Amino acid sequence: MSNVLEIKNLTKYYDGFTLDNISLALPQGSIMGFIGENGAGKSTTIKLILNVIHRDRGEVKIFGRDNLIYDSELKQSVGVVYDESNFPESMTPKNINVILRRIYRNWDQQAFFRYLDQFALPADKELKTFSRGMKMKLSIAVALSHQAKLLILDEPTSGLDPVVRDEILDIFLDFIQNEEHSIFLSTHITSDIEKIADYIAFIHQGKIVFVAEKDELLNQYGVLKCGFDDFEKLDRRFVKGFRKNRFGVEALVEKQRFKGHVIDAATIEDIMLFTLRGEKQ
Repeated sequence: MSNVLEIKNLTKYYDGFTLDNISLALPQGSIMGFIGENGAGKSTTIKLILNVIHRDRGEVKIFGRDNLIYDSELKQSVGVVYDESNFPESMTPKNINVILRRIYRNWDQQAFFRYLDQFALPADKELKTFSRGMKMKLSIAVALSHQAKLLILDEPTSGLDPVVRDEILDIFLDFIQNEEHSIFLSTHITSDIEKIADYIAFIHQGKIVFVAEKDELLNQYGVLKCGFDDFEKLDRRFVKGFRKNRFGVEALVEKQRFKGHVIDAATIEDIMLFTLRGEKQ
């Protein structure tokens, strides 16, 4: 399986923050969830992938080609959705169609209006009349209407109600049914990642904590709850992190190492929080 996106030793220096030598790869036909707290470096990484800010070190390859050398050509095959609409509020979807068919050589006007109908978006109304969810659906319609093979999504479901979020996630799952399609999805909503992602990359304070297959990650870890005395008997080598409270201890553990204990399934949020905020010793 080839990689549609490869990041190697990518570094960006800011005053007070460094995106620090990060590396990851997205296999073709997959969805990678890119998670981390606000300010961890997710948006900076996406801007570097899209070559809209200058990198200090490292490389990015999309479809096996350097994103600096082949910038314009690669963007023809990449659909991008940000957490905010970048179209002027006075424009209508019809206006957007006229502009974008001159920009994208593979722009599919019929597909665009078909998505407008599917998403119940009026073609003649100005964007200032659209709700946040409608603007997000419009951005997705644009991303899907120029035969993009890779979607890069920066917090696409942030601030949306659960019904609209679920609808948008279904759109992404439908897109990925084509094995040539891939999605790189940055979000802090871990339940979205749990629903649709194949791989998870976890970034914290500008550094990659892990890159792993989602199912393997969830199969590997669980949450063990026990009393203080029982916790002291556990082999700490297989405890990822723990939290103590007045009732006992909750610990993120490697499930196969504690088969005699009652262990609850861990969520992606559990893994993230215990890794970042749990005690280690």
